[in-house]
Amino acid sequence: MISFKQLHQSEEPLLLGNVWNVESAKVYEKLGYKALATSSSAVALSLGYEDGEQMTFEEYFYIITRIKESVSIPLSVDLESGYGSENDTVVSNILQLIEAGVSGINIEDTYVAGGIRKLTDRKFFYEKLKDIFIKLGKSREKVFINIRTDAFLLNIENKLEETLERIKLFEELKADGVFIPCVTSENDIKTITEATSLPVNVMGVSDLPDFDTLKELGVKRITSGAFMYRHIYKELEKVSQVIRQERSFSKLLIE
Repeated sequence: MISFKQLHQSEEPLLLGNVWNVESAKVYEKLGYKALATSSSAVALSLGYEDGEQMTFEEYFYIITRIKESVSIPLSVDLESGYGSENDTVVSNILQLIEAGVSGINIEDTYVAGGIRKLTDRKFFYEKLKDIFIKLGKSREKVFINIRTDAFLLNIENKLEETLERIKLFEELKADGVFIPCVTSENDIKTITEATSLPVNVMGVSDLPDFDTLKELGVKRITSGAFMYRHIYKELEKVSQVIRQERSFSKLLIE
């Protein structure tokens, strides 16, 4: 069986189904998706929390284990900035995920303070990752570590240059992949993929190029974050409003 890491080396970009509960995971598996990834934002929203590690790791871990036990395809977990202020806590969280059978994780270089997302200092983040990788020891080889960098998401000045500088550090640490949400320009994407040997992950925002174009640009992984979750609940809102207005369930399709 092809491993989760090997799926990132295929000619076709790996399209992951972003999930928030068992049912969403089963839908993607039924449709033939090769792997899944949690959306921490979607899981948090489904539990009544805002994004940004507002739910506890224990709550998140319960959802993760239920998903993992319910499907047979690889599952990657969005770990945000690690769910812990101390590196030892982050390492403990990762080891728990590995023990549960998780195939990959995302760790991001931003944090949320006062409801505002901020970019972590480059050197500080490098040292944090280095320490985490060392403390994982041989367990490091058991999980695909995808490093998310948010210069484009935050739309900072010189976002392309900052992203490239950070990728150099991720390569030095021998990360498995790099995730750059909100990069959409074909020129920027091509510049990034040509500058690194790491598999590049992009996120499905509305102005992202189509999959064939992304393949030509060298992208290896595509995810959608919480967008599917939000879309589904917008549809729920629309249908529920029609039912209320028409005073009938005639518009509700039940299979």
